[in-house]
Amino acid sequence: MLYHYKHLDAEEREVLERIEDMRKELRYFVANDLRRWTGLLARMTRARALRASNSVEGINVSLEDALAAVDNEDPAGADKPTWQAVQGYQAAMDYILQRCRDPNFKYSRDFILAVHFMISQYALKANPGNFRPGWVGVRNTQTGEIVHEGVAREELEPLIDELVAYMNDEKCASEILHGAMAHLNLTLLHPFSDGNGRTARCLQTAILANDGIAAPIFSSLEEYIGRNQQSYYDVLALVGGGGWHPERDCKPWVRFCITGHYRQAQTLLRRTHEIERVYVELVEEVKKRGLPERTALALLESAAPIKVRNASYRVSADISNNLASRDLKLLVDSGLLVAEGERRGRYYGASDQVMALRNKHRLPKAVDDPFADPDVLKRQKLIL
Repeated sequence: MLYHYKHLDAEEREVLERIEDMRKELRYFVANDLRRWTGLLARMTRARALRASNSVEGINVSLEDALAAVDNEDPAGADKPTWQAVQGYQAAMDYILQRCRDPNFKYSRDFILAVHFMISQYALKANPGNFRPGWVGVRNTQTGEIVHEGVAREELEPLIDELVAYMNDEKCASEILHGAMAHLNLTLLHPFSDGNGRTARCLQTAILANDGIAAPIFSSLEEYIGRNQQSYYDVLALVGGGGWHPERDCKPWVRFCITGHYRQAQTLLRRTHEIERVYVELVEEVKKRGLPERTALALLESAAPIKVRNASYRVSADISNNLASRDLKLLVDSGLLVAEGERRGRYYGASDQVMALRNKHRLPKAVDDPFADPDVLKRQKLIL
């Protein structure tokens, strides 16, 4: 038997409706009315998710290197093992998003094993693409105490088959619930020697993509989990009870995921409104200086803020290496970008003028709990 959550309550359904309303507004920008800057928004969103999901496992890269992975470019600072892990995760996400485009796609045991192989192929101790050979436990690195035991090995594969059937079930009440329960079950089954969390988070994104979410890149929960790692671990420990106990109540986990989707939708809407306003002013600024309109994209990157590289600007503007170099030099000469480093290590940062423009358009961050008493939220002035 798997962990199940059979009925969303009225409060949970109401929050899901609010999430859908926010996604409809976001969809206007990222699906129905594409502008030049939305490509950068999509790449940055995916880079943040990539970076966050790996950080949960102690694999840390800069936002610039995460963006390089998304762009299939070389890293600026990541060491080889870290870069291999990041590239593997990126390959798994590419595979998932591509496979889910097939209207006849079905999940299978081999699909899960393929995702695990791509994520962990750099580390043979993880037994890439295979289920663990025996018992596995998760220890507290500080105390040595076992905090979670995966399901008994002889029970694992029948339960994986049950999970595959659940993932293929088209009758789930909500795609958010569908993805959340797939994530929970795979994590607590702990079917692999290593890479369980990353595989589970990838599969949650796969569910969202395959269930027809528009622009699935913008529906991932990975960035939120990365920002709330301790809460993530705590709720998994609470629901798991230290092992495989599918009779336990899943409500804390379901509400954690719904809250995460709600807050992530708020974050993306805020970023979208900010970026649109910043970009409009940056276009006016470069035109005033007689620079090509596309150079506003390099300034927008720098205002993120990230270190702009020739490679990242080339992707943003869809131009050649030589033209990118010329544009970046023009921006430095105009005082809008500041160059740092030499040759292949060169990058560009925002000038004080660009950052002042960026800061002018910052909107307040919403931090509300969608399940809190509305009267409390009103008093705190946190309702959107």
